[in-house]
Amino acid sequence: MGKSKVLVVGGTGYVGRRIVKASLEQGHETYVLQRPDIGLDIDKLQMLLSFKKQGAHLVKASFSDHQSLVDAVKLVDVVICTMSGVHFRSHNLLLQLQLVEAIKVAGNVKRFLPSEFGMDPSLMGHALEPGRVTFDEKMIVRKAIEDANIPFTYISANCFAGYFVANLSQMGTLLPPRDKVILYGDGNVKAVFMDEDDVATYAIKTIDDPRTLNKTVYLRPPENILTQRQLIEKWEKLIGKQLEKSSINEQDFLASMKGNSTPRRESLDYASQVGVGHFYHLFYEGCLTNFEIGEGGEEASALYPEVNYTRMDEYLKVYV
Repeated sequence: MGKSKVLVVGGTGYVGRRIVKASLEQGHETYVLQRPDIGLDIDKLQMLLSFKKQGAHLVKASFSDHQSLVDAVKLVDVVICTMSGVHFRSHNLLLQLQLVEAIKVAGNVKRFLPSEFGMDPSLMGHALEPGRVTFDEKMIVRKAIEDANIPFTYISANCFAGYFVANLSQMGTLLPPRDKVILYGDGNVKAVFMDEDDVATYAIKTIDDPRTLNKTVYLRPPENILTQRQLIEKWEKLIGKQLEKSSINEQDFLASMKGNSTPRRESLDYASQVGVGHFYHLFYEGCLTNFEIGEGGEEASALYPEVNYTRMDEYLKVYV
């Protein structure tokens, strides 16, 4: 059998552009949705044109034109959606319901990867408001996929290194601290940290693999399962310096969401409140590592040992 043809929806986004790159590198005929509402966003247009130069096909379609989506889907075997679900960028997860309907009508897709790439929403029914909206909406999309009997793979991949590693998991910055760092609790809760290019590589590996059909694939490469303290130690070793550490306990961290940690502090904006909730689940609860992968799941690095995934000390070197 030949390699599947792939349509990427959201191809100019943070994850999407990496999915396009990985799809081309792994030899798939790759199509990228070009939406007419791009307007004057020249960065997106030039990125689309760069994909075209690399061999991808651009397909014009709109979420406001159902038939155009159906026609786009009919060109391929696999659809991967990477539309943003984070509130500080854009939050469009439920737009996928229109894509699900188009896939259902087209009837030819052998695998759909919806926009997940984070915590497993099926395990987050207890998540805090207001951040739980992300998980609730992903579960609405999952229900639509499964009700339509569309073959799927769900990718669970957090924490993205660009947002959680370079900054040593500090909120409000993307750069590593060089003097002081805040620990969440004792800093010994394990999370999983992933180079975003590796996320894309693993995702594309799954699409023609019968072992991942109708399953959740968890990205848990063993050397990247780290506590916050271990992450900080890697940075300290690279810069040859110990950082001054302070700790924020669970109660004070949650109080910061509503501005209750200090008498005069105003409550955080909506996007920041979402972020605090997600950080709580990651670094106090350990939601990426506090469960065993069951029969409905697979672990990516075990399936694809040939992938030489990026270790986090290597990732951090560019920031020294």
